[in-house]
Amino acid sequence: MRRSLTMFLSLVVVGGLAVTAPAIASAQDKSAIPESHPLWATPQAKVADTAPAAKMTFRVYLNLRDQAGAEAAARAVSDPDSASFRKYLGTDQVRDRFAATDSTVKSVRTWLSGSGFAVGDVPSNRAYVEATGTADQVQKAFDVKLGKYNVKGRQLRASDKNLSVPAGLANDVLGVIGVDQATSLFKPDHTDGQDTAATKASAPQDVAPGPGFRNAGPCGTYYGEKTDTTDPAYAGKNLPYAPCGYTPAQLRSAYGLDQAAKLGTDGKGTTIAIIDAFASPTIYADASEYARRNDPAHPLKASQFSQKIFPANPDLEGPDGCDAAGWYGEETLDVEAAHGLAPGADILYVGGSDCQDLSLDAALNYVVAGHKADIISNSYGDTGEDIPADEVQAFNQISLQAVLSGIGVYFSSGDNGDEVARLGTPSPDFSASAPWITAVGGTSLAVGKDGKRIFETGWETGKSTLTNGVYGPASPGAYTSGSGGGTSRLFPQPFYQKGVVPDALSTQNQTGKAKGRVVPDISAVGDPNTGFLVGQTQTFPEGAHYDQYRIGGTSLASPVFAGVMAVADSLDHFHHGFINPVLYKLTSHTSAISDVKHVAGAVARVDYANSVDASGGLLRSARSFDYPNLTIHTTAGYDNVTGLGAPNGILFLLLV
Repeated sequence: MRRSLTMFLSLVVVGGLAVTAPAIASAQDKSAIPESHPLWATPQAKVADTAPAAKMTFRVYLNLRDQAGAEAAARAVSDPDSASFRKYLGTDQVRDRFAATDSTVKSVRTWLSGSGFAVGDVPSNRAYVEATGTADQVQKAFDVKLGKYNVKGRQLRASDKNLSVPAGLANDVLGVIGVDQATSLFKPDHTDGQDTAATKASAPQDVAPGPGFRNAGPCGTYYGEKTDTTDPAYAGKNLPYAPCGYTPAQLRSAYGLDQAAKLGTDGKGTTIAIIDAFASPTIYADASEYARRNDPAHPLKASQFSQKIFPANPDLEGPDGCDAAGWYGEETLDVEAAHGLAPGADILYVGGSDCQDLSLDAALNYVVAGHKADIISNSYGDTGEDIPADEVQAFNQISLQAVLSGIGVYFSSGDNGDEVARLGTPSPDFSASAPWITAVGGTSLAVGKDGKRIFETGWETGKSTLTNGVYGPASPGAYTSGSGGGTSRLFPQPFYQKGVVPDALSTQNQTGKAKGRVVPDISAVGDPNTGFLVGQTQTFPEGAHYDQYRIGGTSLASPVFAGVMAVADSLDHFHHGFINPVLYKLTSHTSAISDVKHVAGAVARVDYANSVDASGGLLRSARSFDYPNLTIHTTAGYDNVTGLGAPNGILFLLLV
């Protein structure tokens, strides 16, 4: 049974007058929030106390009234075998059946305001209560001491122990996000394939365009158009040059969306929300110019594009490593890819005020609470799953409400393969590993002169640099990047993966006979060496202006697949919502999903040493496909690089 709030009052003398105030300092009146203290915040890692006057904003997330009932309802509306399949709930129905009550919200607001915090607006789905105050107020309200700790090369804020809340609120509080900075390092999942990043600036939303990047030639307008006959053979073969960057028409053709267009469907009637951090000041101008140059029959109309930009986070101790200009590139890729695949869909860009969970979760909840879109594409993630429990629970609650409302949420699976190189142990990335979202992995895609797929294999890249006529390391080279995947330690195997994902994969990283959630679910083009052409305003030696370059990453795969699903929405005349249960059933009796298998091969690539022109010299390399020396592999059937496979043209659109 849920406990009601009990207010503890005491007499306080102020200016000779006795007034009542909440007595919240007593330890016995409080209850600790389990796992709300980051494990890395150890006494040995502490470098300083947090300044008592430091400002911060945090959110107290609230438990659903009926978590089990909400999960059962979410399964019912998404499972093809259920009588309630696709009988989605309206946002008001979700709130009234499952969200925290008005009285709970009022109790939490009363406690926070009584603790001296400025309490903000509550979202329409009552997911959380936001508050702003000083570090000193936080320490007193939650019975902790805040400090700065060294972690992963950064100094981040954290508490010295689990946060505590009044005992009467313990059953109502899901978690508190924003007091610590445990997951403040979300990064966009895109890559140009160079060893040096094209954009490395850290700045607020009005930062100037990042440093310019251009691809050097030779490169092909399609896969195999040009062959490198001047450099030595690689693994005994003369390699095709990498494509210059596929255009929207090429990807629409490769994934069968051109056939849907002949039936008059192009995503119209569906809204795709794109969530990233910050907001590029040139996004609409860039995306419009891109469409004009590369897809003139499908302009991005002003009526199709809108933005919701959250104001700057007042947390004065927020981390400075968000790479705002890098997020500009992410937004540009996401918008141009989504529009390119589904040119009739509306695009809503929602920009968080920074790259912290606090901001990105608020952006996601904004879309879900108001059903602002039918599809949400998210191209960011954490490194692995070392995430505070309260953040995991808060995210799952938002994504669960999306399922109930019929909103499909898609996350890029990451660009670092099994994460062994960065973590020392294999792991998928959160949020892609969460059970109520669709994790989109990446492929290497060869599109021929006729616009059709020559082959598609798992994206895991090996690089061999050509120096003095010799490739080193020898084929398959040294690993650089690739589709994220693996078995979750956080989440058990979801119902839709049972009987489809091999036990050999689901039991990895587990103890005993347990089975975990395996990532990804589905895939689309992601390899930057067979990537997408984008156009963006960047800063070059001659000044800031629009230019184009090839890019990839699962940050490409996610909006590409979101675009595919938007076209499926318009073709099938309904919104598909959470698609995973349908995807896993499709493989048992149809060829709607192409099984992505291992393909050996490589492309020749030429890059500018200074990223913009030949004045600094050229770098030559071979980039191999589906690098084999990882703990995740592309195989027949479901695998932990590409999931179930890739969409198989019009058949996928009709049967999904």
